[in-house]
Amino acid sequence: MGETSPVAVEEQVSPKSRKSFFSRSLRIKKRNNSEEDGFTRPRSLSIFRSLRDRSRKERQNTEEDSVFSRRRWRSFSSAREKSRKASGPEDDISSLSIQDQLKKLRRHDGDTRMCSNSDGAQPKESNSDVSGKRKGNEPEPPEPVALDASRQYRYASGQYFFEYLVVVSLKKSKDGSRYEPQITYQFPKRDGMARFQKEEEEKTLKAITLFCFPEGISWAPLTEYPSETFSFVLTEIDGSRRNGYCRRLLPGGKGACPPEAYCIISTLACFGLFSKILDEVEKRRQISMAMIYPFMQKLREAPFPAPGQTVEIKSFIPESGTEIISLTRPSDSWLEHVNFATLFSCLTDEEVLLVFAAAVLERRIIFIAEDLGTLSQVIHAVAVLLYPFTWQHTFISIVPEILVDVVMAPTPYLLGVQKHLLDQVTDQTDVLVVDLSENKDETFVVSTGDEDSIVPQKLREEILERLSGRHAEETVEKLNSIVSEAFLHFFVKTVGHYASYVKYSSKGERGVFEKRSFYKAIKSKTTRHFVKKFIQTQMFDLFIQEVEQLQSGPQQGIFHDRISQYNKSKLKSH
Repeated sequence: MGETSPVAVEEQVSPKSRKSFFSRSLRIKKRNNSEEDGFTRPRSLSIFRSLRDRSRKERQNTEEDSVFSRRRWRSFSSAREKSRKASGPEDDISSLSIQDQLKKLRRHDGDTRMCSNSDGAQPKESNSDVSGKRKGNEPEPPEPVALDASRQYRYASGQYFFEYLVVVSLKKSKDGSRYEPQITYQFPKRDGMARFQKEEEEKTLKAITLFCFPEGISWAPLTEYPSETFSFVLTEIDGSRRNGYCRRLLPGGKGACPPEAYCIISTLACFGLFSKILDEVEKRRQISMAMIYPFMQKLREAPFPAPGQTVEIKSFIPESGTEIISLTRPSDSWLEHVNFATLFSCLTDEEVLLVFAAAVLERRIIFIAEDLGTLSQVIHAVAVLLYPFTWQHTFISIVPEILVDVVMAPTPYLLGVQKHLLDQVTDQTDVLVVDLSENKDETFVVSTGDEDSIVPQKLREEILERLSGRHAEETVEKLNSIVSEAFLHFFVKTVGHYASYVKYSSKGERGVFEKRSFYKAIKSKTTRHFVKKFIQTQMFDLFIQEVEQLQSGPQQGIFHDRISQYNKSKLKSH
């Protein structure tokens, strides 16, 4: 695949659109993870009430509409309160911006429709299955089903498996000189949206096409193409995140053709689960595009399982009958988006530790690889090593070629860049460039040179010793547990005493973190030196801010459990 001309790509996305989208992608705020760390933020219903009042006024054209609106709202509110009690505050829609609330509340109008193109036009006659037109004895898609109040809430709160599925195909430009990624299938179709919502939706869809084919326009018809799966993140202006799970493969039929991408957009982060869903989508695509619709509809109606739980989807396939597909969510929800096997297949334990050291001090890091799946899995794995802290800066698992200039940003970032763009990223200073590819000459193409001195030597040895306890035949769950515990123990030993230095003047008052006393309490000089640097990062600052907002008392979550276990072991040793 050769390099492409930025001028040619400009025709796909206008500078204004790129600027608008990319500004949303430069900042990732901490996601509320109440299932694990116990930190929750106070939320107000004022925005939601305002939205409700506006929505009522719009529907007061007739008395009948007004009555129906009030009934639906009461039913919706009741379901919302029940679900909020069951699911916890992280699902509360009132935390969203007005724009996102409008998006989620109005989406149910087109919840069960599908279309064959992104602009809503009716599909034309075509010999391609992608057109959405039935061929031969293919089953006709079911009629749209109205959503009841509980299903409306599940969609609005992000408890549905996905927002939508799109198929991105490479189509020849009008002059036939290049291929352009276009959305040729979308389920469900977004109807009943306000103008500004449609504009935002169009920007999102355009961004999806870029991430599904980040290489640009240099494509040619192929007869063989290995299926690949990867993920990316779309970040809104308010910091909310949506995950894209993408499967690229050659479409069915005879003759050479370019690959197409099946992409599921969801607010949920669970790579393994969505990979299995894409397996089912691919299997049905080999039969007919029409087979995808009923499966995705069933999936859309199912609730997203709690950690460790399973949901079963019934799906009919001609000649095979009704199949029951079991989708199980991992028990450790904070590890469900990663598989550390890819990280440690690309880097040695010592190299992983150097990357971790650079990330923990929020430096600029660029990962290089040919394979999109490798890039997305490694960058997510590195971010999870920071748990219970969360990366607060630019996070782009796969940088589209048209946006590669982001490497020049002076702020911290974690970026994944394809190897054919290596020459465009090596002229940066104060950056760590990590080559993940098999045919690499060296792992660290560019570095600042002090990465091996960031983590104190004794703590480095402890991490490496814990990592050595894994075996090649380990399951994904066991491997993830061993690796995550090694780095979690590092944070327990360095900053696990933080709670003793958050002082509360009176009950209900905001706490105050005594920073100086906190690091002065550390006996080891090398550890104290590291902690003095670490507490200046934004990830630690946000962590402490949330602690200060909580009332005094025992905290819950994995990190606090490990702190408690560590303190008990120290008492026993004395």
